Amino acid sequence: MTELTRPRRLAPGARVAVVATSGPVPEERLQAGLDVLRGWDLDPVAAPHVLDRHGEFAYLAGGDADRAADLQNAWCDPTVDAVLCARGGYGAQRMIDLLDWEAMRAAGPKVFLGFSDITSLHEAFAARLGLATLYGPMAAGIDFIKNTRAQEHLKATLFAPETVRTIASGGTALVPGRARGITLGGCPSLLATDLGTPHARSSAAGGLLCLEDVGEQAYRLDRHLTQLLRTGWLEGVRGILLGSWERCGDYAEVRPMLADRLGTLGVPVVEEFGFGHCAGALTIPFGVAAELDADAATLTLDEPALR
Repeated sequence: MTELTRPRRLAPGARVAVVATSGPVPEERLQAGLDVLRGWDLDPVAAPHVLDRHGEFAYLAGGDADRAADLQNAWCDPTVDAVLCARGGYGAQRMIDLLDWEAMRAAGPKVFLGFSDITSLHEAFAARLGLATLYGPMAAGIDFIKNTRAQEHLKATLFAPETVRTIASGGTALVPGRARGITLGGCPSLLATDLGTPHARSSAAGGLLCLEDVGEQAYRLDRHLTQLLRTGWLEGVRGILLGSWERCGDYAEVRPMLADRLGTLGVPVVEEFGFGHCAGALTIPFGVAAELDADAATLTLDEPALR
């Protein structure tokens, strides 16, 4: 696995587009998020369909074609410096095949931010565009709007990424040790579902794999991880960072399952690293070379996440 192209950092006055690729976005939370961005001296623009609701499926933010058009148009707009997802939920997989990846590649690199259901788009941006991305709080998310820690870490990553080259989580080692690799990951439920599609990488070999999920009971997480193991997708992984497991049941049940499924890979594993669906979530760059120290619970990037 090779390091991916890092986009440029943001500067005051940068224009950022907010798009809804997945679930419906509450208007009050969108407006609050736009206010946060304006407070950072950014120029946020809401995509035309960001507040849409699908006429038949209440779990989707508008039609697949409209969601895809918003993302592609924002990405291909030369005046836009970053594309921020409004929220997760479900729906990215339904629109991902409607994107013109050649046109998006021609538009050049820029910042892309999101997490949760956006896992599928992170994989596609890596596989189709060769682009490093940011796995972090989204523009209409509660963490983005209300949590100072999440805001400050994301803001530093966007504007002064050299100040957050070492990400210290306060977590603990599930399997001790150090490892070097390229960061990647997201929700195992999405990574397992993406297997075999043209938008996902074929292997996590050489990677520092970041995993977290929401609303998945221990047996379902077991199913997703077992699928990744059985396909060989995890062969050659260098290290694993485990984030939050919100609404996944008692962590006392989740933890031994994670140790059982991942502890036999022979690589360092750190738990409770503080990213994903948790309060004060850290922003984790994907596609960059880094060193994991499981004992110290730190991830140190070779270079800043953004140029």
